[in-house]
Amino acid sequence: MADKKESPEYIAMRDLALEQLRSGQSLTGDGGVFAPIIKEFLESALSAEMDIHLSAEERSKGNKRNGKGQKTLKTSTGNVTIEPPYDRNGDFNPHIVKKRQTVLADNLAPKIIGLYGKGMSLRDISLYIEEMYDVEVSPTVLSEITDRVIPLVKEWQNRPLDDVYPIVWLDAMHYKVRDGGKVVSRAVYNILAIDKEGKKDLIGMYISESEGANFWLSVLTDLKSRGLKDILIACTDNLAGFSQAILSIFPETEIQKCVIHQIRNSLKYVASKDQKIFMKDLKKVYQSATKSQAETELLNLEEIWGKKYPIVIRSWNENWNELSNYFKYDEPIRKLVYTTNAVEGFHRQVRKVTKTKGAFTSDMALLKLIYLVTDNISKKWTQPLHNWSLTVQQLCIRFEGRFKIDV
Repeated sequence: MADKKESPEYIAMRDLALEQLRSGQSLTGDGGVFAPIIKEFLESALSAEMDIHLSAEERSKGNKRNGKGQKTLKTSTGNVTIEPPYDRNGDFNPHIVKKRQTVLADNLAPKIIGLYGKGMSLRDISLYIEEMYDVEVSPTVLSEITDRVIPLVKEWQNRPLDDVYPIVWLDAMHYKVRDGGKVVSRAVYNILAIDKEGKKDLIGMYISESEGANFWLSVLTDLKSRGLKDILIACTDNLAGFSQAILSIFPETEIQKCVIHQIRNSLKYVASKDQKIFMKDLKKVYQSATKSQAETELLNLEEIWGKKYPIVIRSWNENWNELSNYFKYDEPIRKLVYTTNAVEGFHRQVRKVTKTKGAFTSDMALLKLIYLVTDNISKKWTQPLHNWSLTVQQLCIRFEGRFKIDV
């Protein structure tokens, strides 16, 4: 038997490839030497699928092959025209190239979805694909391709959760979405958690018309239905009713309100000429070594500023129990929980990609992009937090009976 590498077919293909290389012609574009290989492979696969489809049962119904059609597929190796087989009954649904498919998904779709997840517009992706692969793909087709992510988004949103998460941050981002010809506001609720191994995990992402304690209640209810039984420490902003919503679902959770949010809210009601010296006195409160010392400094703050800014001081006093829980822990845990900076940092990473967008075409278009961005970000969440081995032991002692690790 002759060596395949010396066959006339091989020699002809080799010579054609060399000729195309010398002339600068693409091997993978229209008329490229690889196009017939792809065409032959796809047509052979479709023929095999038809043989399976035309089983003895189908033939007994009178079904049989009924000629061939013609279809042009867009691939990263250029346009390839194939002749898919038809059957008499018209119920043949091939898998490798579906009936109305015009883009070879296994070849080009992952690239398109990857570019979309980096924040490129459908129009820019269309131009990029044409420039890189000499393939024209309309924004409409690109939208259909990116819509393949939707089942993954829904599956991810409904995936089972661990029974307990030691630390959870809850916060929302805000975007504009087109709805019924109008541009409306949407709040995207995100729940960022630390799992038992000390790794970050976005355990929930939901969308609503606005941020409020009522919707947070439905979010927390959904987390519970997915298997979450307990949260040790929940870090939140100062949204009214938020703590009550959390405690109604997870009554043993320790609430830590964000100190930074409290400071920002306070400064809104302090005259600009007083802000610098007010902050100097306020730092003595939240940067104290112990809760007892912090409470002494809070009394001093009230004595100095109470008459001039009574509403500000009253807010600190009324929220003190949930603002001061971080004093129960040593420095590493304090840094984790006294602010919602962890989830806000995640939001900043998301906005780097979404900031070029105007109003999204739909709620799902918004969720679809944030899901893909989150998928890219989470690839870096493979290692536990710094000093987690020491932190987790403190949490096991502090929450004995509610939290333990396997050793």
